[in-house]
Amino acid sequence: MNNDIGFSRENNWFRYRAGAIIVEDGKVLMAHNNHDDYFYSVGGAVQFGETAEEACQREVFEETGLHFEIERLAFIHENFFVGQEIDEMYGKHCHELTFYFLMKPIVNPEFHISETHLGWQEKMVWLPLETYSTLKAFPTFFADELPHLTENLKHIITYENWEK
Repeated sequence: MNNDIGFSRENNWFRYRAGAIIVEDGKVLMAHNNHDDYFYSVGGAVQFGETAEEACQREVFEETGLHFEIERLAFIHENFFVGQEIDEMYGKHCHELTFYFLMKPIVNPEFHISETHLGWQEKMVWLPLETYSTLKAFPTFFADELPHLTENLKHIITYENWEK
């Protein structure tokens, strides 16, 4: 049984997720797989009975093979988007709520290759913050926010190809 917190109703989809922000030497660690044409944040669905912090640490370990420590909660992100053709949520109106945690860096990390929940090969990629906005990478707000990260928790709302 899938214990992920999320649901679909008609043409709508909701997901509660925990994400990691791992920044080192002006680069952010992102995930990429052999199916999708974009980069995405490290993390995944929170499961029933699990805190967002626990989910973040579990997902980071599953995707990287390493145990990163959480430094603090940095962003609460409400993301509204329509699933694209390449996505499993194609055509659905999606509402994703993500708690993004800033992680403490690890010196010279070596990552393993993991698999997505659909069985696609997934690897970790360092993306330079200075060119992040030129890449097809999600969440898009990382381009503006990560170079100027403050100690304050921020609530970010984004609409990707979504009509209000």
